[in-house]
Amino acid sequence: MTIITVNAPKGRLGLEQRRELAETLTDAVLVPEVGQPAPAARVGFQVHFVEREQDMMAIGGRLLSDAGQELDVMVIDIAVMDAAWQPDVRAQVIERVLAALAAACGLQKPAPTWWVNFRVIDEGSWGSSGGVLSVLPLLESGVFTEERVKAVRAALGGA
Repeated sequence: MTIITVNAPKGRLGLEQRRELAETLTDAVLVPEVGQPAPAARVGFQVHFVEREQDMMAIGGRLLSDAGQELDVMVIDIAVMDAAWQPDVRAQVIERVLAALAAACGLQKPAPTWWVNFRVIDEGSWGSSGGVLSVLPLLESGVFTEERVKAVRAALGGA
């Protein structure tokens, strides 16, 4: 289970950009997480777009509405289940997310004022369908590559 929340100034992302990002942001996390572009795993990914008024965001201690210039500010929060999230895998996800944002926005590279938070939700701290969820039963679903199954089991203490 993964939730990607894109916080941006109101009107920053148009409908077509959000359509593109719904897919590309999902892929940006899904492929490193399960080890392959597994269509069956897509249902476990949500992308939320949150628009904020210019006077509800600040950078450098100043509201965007008072900054006097158009600042391109976005914060992307990625929340994932506890699994094998070594620093190199996290870096890959963050780089892929920023690249997807830049592509959707028609930019050569991500803006320095786009920030990504990568959060791992501890085992036993994620719930849905009336109960607590675990990544462990998902390892048997067939969506994870063998390499990722081994990495997740090792990260969770051989579970």
